[in-house]
Amino acid sequence: MNVRKAIIPAAGLGTRFLPATKAIAKEMLPIVDKPAIQFIVEEALESGIEDILIVTGKGKKPIEDHFDANAELEGMLRNKEKHELLKIVEDTTNVNLHFIRQSYPRGLGDAVLQAKSFVGNEPFVVMLGDDIAKDEVPLTKQLINQYNTILTSVIAVMEVPEKETDKYGIINPGSSISSNLINIQDLVEKPNTEAAPSNLAIIGRYLLTPEIFECLEKQPPGAGNEIQLTDAIASLNQMQRVFAHIYKGKRYDIGDKFEFIKTTIEYGLEHDEVKSKLENYIKNMQLDIGMK
Repeated sequence: MNVRKAIIPAAGLGTRFLPATKAIAKEMLPIVDKPAIQFIVEEALESGIEDILIVTGKGKKPIEDHFDANAELEGMLRNKEKHELLKIVEDTTNVNLHFIRQSYPRGLGDAVLQAKSFVGNEPFVVMLGDDIAKDEVPLTKQLINQYNTILTSVIAVMEVPEKETDKYGIINPGSSISSNLINIQDLVEKPNTEAAPSNLAIIGRYLLTPEIFECLEKQPPGAGNEIQLTDAIASLNQMQRVFAHIYKGKRYDIGDKFEFIKTTIEYGLEHDEVKSKLENYIKNMQLDIGMK
């Protein structure tokens, strides 16, 4: 069965970016001139996903507005013959998006569970907005390619520094199937360094079979007293094999303030409109620092 559907959980409060996120959805914070969530939607579309469900919460209406038509703005751009800007605006509306609200923030696992009726009896992808992945083949497409071979759940993992294992779900790896596909023996949510079974961290892209919903419905609260998707995947792994795809491309963790700034700089250095000015600014800043 083809993988056609994706879930993007976007109900979090974004407390790490207060006060900016007091009145603005964190998913709408821009990387240069593009909202963070648009990178995720574009990755889904480039991977062949046809339908996307965004799980929202209180204060997330700007996400819906961003992907909706704006007749007044489009008309103004058309009348002023600003065709490049018009295309940018129109491109955000040519997406088959659906929205559902997670009324109470009970964790990532609960957010995914809200999509049960949307998914039905199909494999699907979960894409977290805090992770922007950059590679020749989109990360979601890499997972789909793996699924088309193994026909079971596969999640994206990446090596992280051992001192940072308490920030991620960590896998206990089993035998290797290929250079970038391995069996999973177990999964642990945010273990400390001493308890971590490896430094292979789950990085926000999951391709799951619909049996995960049965696990989520039975899953008791875990870390943070929330329904953890990692714990449910560990239960799923007891029912049917779950594999890990080792991602070797570039990853940006924009849920972290420093990483968000770094991501903005790196994308700015590739942006036609600002890259030259930004390069000069960085060079002059380095000279200023060197003189101090």
